[in-house]
Amino acid sequence: MTDKLPHETRSLHALAERAVREPKLLTKAEVTELADFVLKGGEHASELEREIAKKARHNPEGMEKSDLVILARKILDRK
Repeated sequence: MTDKLPHETRSLHALAERAVREPKLLTKAEVTELADFVLKGGEHASELEREIAKKARHNPEGMEKSDLVILARKILDRK
């Protein structure tokens, strides 16, 4: 069976899976990547998800674990 997801999407899903397991181990760049992806699909993200993503873009190092998990789960739900 061939994996039909593009490499970039597979990488993002792997990052999101890691964020659910270990949210505080994410780098600043990884938090920003999660936030950017959620913001790009804005019409599909809830108001809460968009607000968390905006906060993550502004201060990626100050994010709560629970907020990072919300962003990650949003990505994983978009398969």
